[in-house]
Amino acid sequence: MGNYDKPDFWALKAKKEGYPARSIYKLMEIDKKFGLMKQGARILDIGAAPGSWSLWVLQRLAGKGFLAAVDLQDLGIKPAFENFLFIRGDLYDGEVRSRLLEKGPFGLVLSDAAPGTTGNRFVDQSASEAIVEAVIDYAEASLAPGGALVTKIFQGGAEAEFLKRLRGRFSQAKGFKPEACRKGSFETYLVATGFKG
Repeated sequence: MGNYDKPDFWALKAKKEGYPARSIYKLMEIDKKFGLMKQGARILDIGAAPGSWSLWVLQRLAGKGFLAAVDLQDLGIKPAFENFLFIRGDLYDGEVRSRLLEKGPFGLVLSDAAPGTTGNRFVDQSASEAIVEAVIDYAEASLAPGGALVTKIFQGGAEAEFLKRLRGRFSQAKGFKPEACRKGSFETYLVATGFKG
């Protein structure tokens, strides 16, 4: 495992470029590879804090389209964009879910959400899988036909099961580990495109 307290290249780059977290470069790489960001898209960001992904999406949308975001924590950004809705709340909460879904349909559902880790890999993996399950449920309920999904998952066996489910609903689904993931990190991403509706 790397030393997580010591800022690495990506963390320093994020700070210099005004993003709250290094995760921004994972999204940039995923978008570059899969071409997910469309002009004027409606996008949902689940587990948005500290806000790097939301900030980058809003910059890319440039006042067009719409971004809805949710997290238990406040965002570390205060973007003054009119096409942005942030809900501080639990993604499992029924009221939060219906408020988000009524902002759809979305062209893209993003999630960099991770559970609070315990150090017990089995417990952390299970918690990560529960989040992925919820994110896929959101995507299936709110994506427009042709839409895409990106969600973080802790590696450990469930990826194959989730990819099988995604391939049933999307024209393509695969695992992808961006370069900006920390060495020794168990995280990877599931990327699904071409939602069948």
